[in-house]
Amino acid sequence: MPRWYFQRLDKKEREEKRADISTTNIVVNARSASDCDQRFPRSNLMKFNKQQWGWIFYDWANSGYGIIVTTAVLPVYFKAVAQGSGVTPANATAYWGYANSIGTLLVSILAPVLGALADYPHAKKRMLNIFSILGMVMTLGLSVAPTSAWKWLLGIYILSIIGYSGGNLFYDSFLTDVAPNNQMDRLSSYGYGFGYLGGVLAFILFLVLQLTSGFGQLSSYGVARWSFVLAAAWWIIFYIPLLKNVHQKYALAPSAHPVRSSFQRVWSTLKHIRNYRAAAWFLVAYFFYIDGVDTIFTMATSIGMDMGITTTTLMIVLLVVQLVAFPFSLLYGWLANKTSTRTGILLGIIIYLGICLYALRLNSTTDFWILAILVGTSQGGIQALSRSYFGRLIPKTSGSEFFGFYNILGKFSAVMGPVLVGIVTQMTGKSTIGAASLSILFVVGLVIFLALPHLNQTKSV
Repeated sequence: MPRWYFQRLDKKEREEKRADISTTNIVVNARSASDCDQRFPRSNLMKFNKQQWGWIFYDWANSGYGIIVTTAVLPVYFKAVAQGSGVTPANATAYWGYANSIGTLLVSILAPVLGALADYPHAKKRMLNIFSILGMVMTLGLSVAPTSAWKWLLGIYILSIIGYSGGNLFYDSFLTDVAPNNQMDRLSSYGYGFGYLGGVLAFILFLVLQLTSGFGQLSSYGVARWSFVLAAAWWIIFYIPLLKNVHQKYALAPSAHPVRSSFQRVWSTLKHIRNYRAAAWFLVAYFFYIDGVDTIFTMATSIGMDMGITTTTLMIVLLVVQLVAFPFSLLYGWLANKTSTRTGILLGIIIYLGICLYALRLNSTTDFWILAILVGTSQGGIQALSRSYFGRLIPKTSGSEFFGFYNILGKFSAVMGPVLVGIVTQMTGKSTIGAASLSILFVVGLVIFLALPHLNQTKSV
C-alpha cells in the first residue's frame, strides 16, 4: 500500500484522536516527557543512568535460562528422564513440543489484557516481579523434580515458560519508561547485546560444570540439575539492578475496576485500530520478517545435522553466534543513531534475504560457519530496532497493552516459517532449499515495511 495511506487521517479524525487521548486522564509519574528529552541530550546518548543499566541487565539475567534451560540442557535431560520411565523417544519429543506450545500460547493469548492491566500506576513493576519470580522459582524447581516423575518435570517447565515469557512482555514495555525516543535504539540494542554476552558467560560456566563433571563430584543427571540452579541464580542475581532502580514512568489514571477496564481498553483499541495504522501495519510486516528470523535460528541445528555436522561443532557454532551477536547488536544501535531506525531494520531484512539465498549453496562445514556468522551479525540488531521502532509508534501510557500485541505477533509468527521449510524440504528432498524458501517471508515483510512512514527519531507518531 502507498505511503500516503498512513497519512490520510483527516482533520476531524486527528481532533477525535486528540480528544480520546485527553479524556483518558493520563498520569505521568515523575518527570514529564519533555523533561525526559532534556535530560538525555543527543550528546549523551552513550551515558546510561542506573535505571537504564538496570533495564539492560534484565536481558543479561534471564539469558541463562534461554540458553541453558530451553536450548542446551533441558531438552536432552527431559528425553533421558522420560525414556527412563518407559516413554518412547517419539512420544518424548512430542510431549516436549506440546509443553513449549502450551506455555507460550497461554502467555500470548493473555498478553494484551495483561499488558493493559500493567498500564495502571505501579502495576507494571508488580507484574514483572510476579512473572519473573515465577520463572526463577520454577527454574529452581527443575533441579529438585524426581527423575521418576517426568510429568512433574514437564509441568514445572511449562510454568517456567510462563514466567519467562510474561517477564519479557513487561520488560519490553519498560523501554518507553526508561528511555526518551532519541535513546530507544541504543538502549534496546544494548539490551539485546548484553543479553547475548550474559548468555555466553552463563553457557561457559555450564560447560565448565559439564566438562569437569562438577569437578568429579556429579553424575550426568547431577550436572543437569546444577545447571538449572546456575540458570536460576544467574536470573536472580542480575535481576537485582532492575528491581532496585527501574520504575514505571507513564501510566493511566487508576481505575476502580482495573481488570474489567483492561478488557474494555483492549476491545476499544481493536475497534479503533485506524487511529494506529502505522503501528498495525508495522506489526503485519514484523509478523513476516521476524518469522523468518526465528525459523532460521530454530532450524539451523536440524540443517547442520542433515549436512553431517557433529553435535560438538553445532554447540561451538551456537556459542560463536552469541559472541558475534553481542558487538553487532550494539553496532545496529549506533547505525540507527547515525542514520535512522528504518535504515537499520531494512539492512537487517536485506542481510537475512542474503542468508536465505546463500543457503542454496550450503555443501560444507565452512559454508555453514559463514551462514551462522551472518546470522550473528543481524539477529540481535533487527530484533532490537524492531522493538524501539514499535516503541515510537505507540502511546507511552498504553505501552504494555501495545507490547502485548507485539508479543502475540512475535510468538505466533513462529508457526508459519517451520511449516514452510517442512513442506518445501519434503517436496525437494533438500533442507537447504527449504531454508531458502524463507526468503518469501522476508520479501513480504520488506514490501510492507517500505510502505510505512519515516519516523522522526526524537518524536512519537
